[in-house]
Amino acid sequence: MGTNPKPTGIYAVGTTTFTAKEERDEVLRPGTRRKISARVYYPVTKESVKGLKKTMYMSRDMFKGLKDAFKFPLNYDKETAAGNNISECYKDAPQISGEKFPLIIFNHGYQSFREGNSFLCIELASHGYVVMTVGHPLEGVCTEYDDTAPIFGDKKLLKLANKPLIPNILALNKLCKMKGTDKELINAIDKYQERFGRFMIRRLPEWEKDIYTALNYAKQNMGDMIDFDKGIGLAGHSMGGAAAYYLCMKDPQFKCGANIDGMLFGRYKDKVMDKPFLMIACAEHEVLAARVCSMHSVPAYKAVFRNMKHVGFSDMKHAIPKFLSSMTGKLDADSMHENLCRCHVAFFDAHLKQTCETVDVKSNDVMRFEVFADF
Repeated sequence: MGTNPKPTGIYAVGTTTFTAKEERDEVLRPGTRRKISARVYYPVTKESVKGLKKTMYMSRDMFKGLKDAFKFPLNYDKETAAGNNISECYKDAPQISGEKFPLIIFNHGYQSFREGNSFLCIELASHGYVVMTVGHPLEGVCTEYDDTAPIFGDKKLLKLANKPLIPNILALNKLCKMKGTDKELINAIDKYQERFGRFMIRRLPEWEKDIYTALNYAKQNMGDMIDFDKGIGLAGHSMGGAAAYYLCMKDPQFKCGANIDGMLFGRYKDKVMDKPFLMIACAEHEVLAARVCSMHSVPAYKAVFRNMKHVGFSDMKHAIPKFLSSMTGKLDADSMHENLCRCHVAFFDAHLKQTCETVDVKSNDVMRFEVFADF
């Protein structure tokens, strides 16, 4: 896999996992119950991890789930087999006594996995955040639990999400090339959703339940680590980013959110976002930012990455060979990671931790950054 990005914050990073059980029917697999898993990344002192081993990045089950789902070569095949795929964090590292940190809940993309954006989550934790990543069973390539066998992704769901495939692809390509005012773009996106996005729109309330299940567990068991007084931040990639927008729109306990290259599935006609929100997109998907940038009553932000593809915003940017740049984009993996992290840290420092008044991010050769405060 090569060298994983090193966190740049003042803290080392600990990690732990938990499973939250609930008496909730699994609508995707009738007759079973939905069970939620989560991984937590949290700040620890660098002194406390001296002599500790770093945790494994990916289990054999997770690797199997990825290969079975996508059938593409991954750079860490031999490393996984040898058990050398370490992550830049430490399992169950000692917490910092008497100190609490703001919480960011991160949700993976559809048919991704709980640790699919771990490099970003680890970076945020190193800057003084607790980051909880939620696993969505059957809708991730593999959802792992502390007490039972993993649940592998249901491949039929991705087909349902894109059905009918060819007309869906053609309509999405046409939408992404569309020119017009923000209002015209928003109307076009809504029309696309009503024809092709109904399955994903129906899944949002179920993901909402998953997130609340994990959040309630954290409130009951992690109050010594998490500062809930500042409110909660939300972030996510693809469908996970759509879930961040959906919950920011609904619930006042969520103070701000970020969406990485995700279509904003949901019915938001004439609704205005009253929370600071950051939309990150590759250049070909910039049209998807229209609602974020125009329908807001507080500052909104847009970062458009050049030479990027959708999958490249995840850890897969470092794992998929360069000759498959059609999947991840031609932008250098480390440059992508550095700028993606810079956007998130600056945004959450300003709007969740509130240690600065502005989101101090400038455009550069990698991305174009814009602030929208005309309301």
